[in-house]
Amino acid sequence: MNNKPKTVTTIKQMKEQGEPITMITAYDVAMARNVNEAGIDMILVGDSVGNVMLGYTSTIPVTMDEMIQHTKAVVRGNSTALVVADMPFMSYQADMADAMYNAGRFLKETGCTAVKLEGGQEVAPLIKKLTTAGIPVVAHIGLTPQSVNQLGGFKVQGKEMAAAQQLIDDAKALEEAGAFACVLECVPAALATKVTQSLKNMVTIGIGAGNGCDGQVLVCNDLLGVSNGFTPKFVKKYANLHDITIDAVKSYIADVKSREFPAEEHTFKIDDSVLEKLY
Repeated sequence: MNNKPKTVTTIKQMKEQGEPITMITAYDVAMARNVNEAGIDMILVGDSVGNVMLGYTSTIPVTMDEMIQHTKAVVRGNSTALVVADMPFMSYQADMADAMYNAGRFLKETGCTAVKLEGGQEVAPLIKKLTTAGIPVVAHIGLTPQSVNQLGGFKVQGKEMAAAQQLIDDAKALEEAGAFACVLECVPAALATKVTQSLKNMVTIGIGAGNGCDGQVLVCNDLLGVSNGFTPKFVKKYANLHDITIDAVKSYIADVKSREFPAEEHTFKIDDSVLEKLY
């Protein structure tokens, strides 16, 4: 395993060499340490923290301060992966100056390497300005959760001719603007492959976009099976931590109720001579 820290350059080299890129969305120091130990290439601190960790029903309420806090935690637990921070809703859409300031906050305050923002050709001027200022950018097209109200819900994007061509045009514009990578979410596999093949050097990271992309991303809680709720079609569960957790907690409850825990090996001793002197 290569223990050298991943950089934008090494991620691009992986694409050139045809080596698939692995990305996991994580939100805290413990998970960052775990996925680093496993050898992950990139960590995305997603604004999906709103749904997964904070109990929001969408990503819309997530604030800059919440994203900064979780990104700091991930960076503290990181050693070799390239960390990307999601710019939350309305942290970059309204004003170019605000967008530059907020993107700069991520790099200055958290130590992450890059920021991610959603949108196609309409955000290309911002991406060009960010990259010119030395801020690496990951783009995001297809199903863009921050625009879910406008898109009419969570559904596959690019199935019709005009929409499919728009995705290709957007990807090319984002590459031209300087984005080094782009997430393709909920895009037909054949279209995602075509988008990837149409690009010169921008890395494509798929989620629900087939295996023709340069890399893949899944949310840590999804691939680990932390909950037993709705699971998107594109998720493969590699573990069932929900059942493991429930069983473990039930065993703990039973041991406490029966006074089997804590046992002698879990306790500390005091000399009888000390106890005898107490009153």
